Amino acid sequence: MEMFSLLADGFATSLSPLNIMIVLIGVTVGLFIGAMPGLGSVNGVAIVLPLTFIVPPSSAIILLAAIYYGAMYGGAISSILLGIPGASTAVATTFDGRPMAQQGKAGLALIAAAVASFVGGTISVVLFTLFAAPLADLALAFGPAEEFALVLMAFTTFVGLGGDDKLKTVIMICLGLVLSTVGLDLISGQPRLIFGDMPGFYSGVSFLVLAIGVYGIGEVLYTIETSKTAPTVTAAKITWKELGYGIREMNKLWRSMSIGSFLGFFVGMLPAAGATPASLMAYGIARQTSKRPDSFGKGNIEGVAAPETANNAASTGSLLPMLTLGIPGSPTTALLLGGMVMWGLVPGPMLFIEQPDFVWGLISSLYTANFAAVLINIALIPLFVWALRMPFTVLCSIVIVLCIVGGFAPSQKMHDVWMIAGFGVAGYLLRKADYPLAPLVLALVLGPLMEKSFRQTLIAEQGNVLAFIERPLSGTFIAIALLFFALPLIKMLRKNGRRAVAPAE
Repeated sequence: MEMFSLLADGFATSLSPLNIMIVLIGVTVGLFIGAMPGLGSVNGVAIVLPLTFIVPPSSAIILLAAIYYGAMYGGAISSILLGIPGASTAVATTFDGRPMAQQGKAGLALIAAAVASFVGGTISVVLFTLFAAPLADLALAFGPAEEFALVLMAFTTFVGLGGDDKLKTVIMICLGLVLSTVGLDLISGQPRLIFGDMPGFYSGVSFLVLAIGVYGIGEVLYTIETSKTAPTVTAAKITWKELGYGIREMNKLWRSMSIGSFLGFFVGMLPAAGATPASLMAYGIARQTSKRPDSFGKGNIEGVAAPETANNAASTGSLLPMLTLGIPGSPTTALLLGGMVMWGLVPGPMLFIEQPDFVWGLISSLYTANFAAVLINIALIPLFVWALRMPFTVLCSIVIVLCIVGGFAPSQKMHDVWMIAGFGVAGYLLRKADYPLAPLVLALVLGPLMEKSFRQTLIAEQGNVLAFIERPLSGTFIAIALLFFALPLIKMLRKNGRRAVAPAE
């Protein structure tokens, strides 16, 4: 009962007029920041962080958390309307969200993304409220071996992302892992694959540079070549009737959204994991368990719902180690942690005792921000869909400008702009050769985390490779990974077996 009393006190703080206004402003700003390719929750929080000194710490953390939430919602907008993920967390949404938009279902895809985000956010906040203390203890049991096994399990879902040609999928995963090693060695600090001591490669290959290049410039080049006439997009009319239809369709996806929510929250609370692996794993599991796996990548609404529930649940889960352990679960929560230190607060278990108003005000504000985000998102869907009605030449020009600005803004280096151009041409050629681009980009995202945890485990265990299967949690994850990897092979063998026994016609 004490927990509910503290939560009620938290709502008294978060529902004050000042904090309600802060939530609305933060969610709206985050929504548009998340929709801009090259920007994201990290950029939004970093930009606003210096302004937080003008409000009390309890209101400042609510503002930053609202921007964080809004940006997680907004990442799906550019993924669906432009085919360019606003951040790494929205890559999986592109796979089916963009085909739905091209089929004239942009409104339905955006409704699905908003509702799924709301479901994932709501479930994760409830879990956060009920199980903060025991889940923090569970997170402490995760070491490098468990992190490696978890990422390996995520990689096994990639096999289902590349269509029927599994060899091409494996090739693209390997290429992405090679690109993830460019830059300084994670352990020794020695430069690797810097192509003749080129300074621009010392910081590695940025995910945003690769994603914007292959999904932005590459898509524009491919569309220009393959479209003899300017492509037309069916106008999407957003009415109360269509909104109701979208919500009814989402009711059929309760299993995928439930799995994505619990998986996202669990993965998000692991330090250094974050929402990207959660969304990828949720997409892969949804495809593996779907009755129509062949429709994924071609505009399946389930392919939008699963990753959106997972990445929003993970954004809440990543707050757990920050508040209870002082360990940020994502780059954005690292900025939130820095803000708390600036405000004179010490994250950790004692924070719940010494600053209950701050902690429970933040938790209750997540309910408010989640509710505000889904309302604002759905209300602005007609504005987002209107962007699709632009002439194709204008839309291409806007996409190219957004790609260049989005690639240049984070690092402000022309090296990244030239890399975007190079990856754009490479993405165009790979698309023509029918190579899947998703495993390439996703392997680049997860590669550094996988390498770091693998090498840390070997160093700690003095080269004992069996340590990965001797630890109960990592051994369990590896067993599940092997099962995921074997499922497509088993399906293929069963299909070939049925053909072999079928009577000749």
